Amino acid sequence: MHTETLQSRLAFLREAEQLKDVLRSGHTSSGRPESTAEHTWRLCLMALVFGDALPGLDPLKLLQMCVVHDLGEAIHGDIPAIHQGAHPDKGEREREDLRHLTRMLDTAPREHIRALWDEYEQASSPEAQAVKALDKLETILQHSQGKNPADFDYAFNLAYGRKYTDGHPLFSALRALIDADTTRRMVGEESPQPPPRGT
Repeated sequence: MHTETLQSRLAFLREAEQLKDVLRSGHTSSGRPESTAEHTWRLCLMALVFGDALPGLDPLKLLQMCVVHDLGEAIHGDIPAIHQGAHPDKGEREREDLRHLTRMLDTAPREHIRALWDEYEQASSPEAQAVKALDKLETILQHSQGKNPADFDYAFNLAYGRKYTDGHPLFSALRALIDADTTRRMVGEESPQPPPRGT
């Protein structure tokens, strides 16, 4: 690979690093605001651990789509799910931001990333539909697990993303478990937490 190609791919990675600083409306279990990069990481982890329950889907494509699904947010940030109705141009803006972000890449990776994002955005394949469902589930899982502000709207989560999560037995089953955690949070109970570190 030519040095110029290596340099252009490094330039892309340097600019994509901004995603680490894009904060979302949810919080971690310690109370720190969650970043989009952290959401993307756990979405990838979900695709990995539940991939065996999605026969016929391409596991590599699932992971690749997870990695790029919010990449455009590196430019203009995240719009919280609860506010997305006020931004009907969200998809167009993110696509333009992704085009800007990938501009310095050579043709093959640039077109591959853009095609994966378009496929995800349009939910035009079984893999894209699965990633859409997992994306919604990861969001509500974090909301049910995070140490959120006192005025956090847990009720929103009970309807969020059902268009994608109600279409497959795996996603419906996960949804029921996470919704139960959300309901507990709504009445002031804590959701199950992982064991303390070092045990």
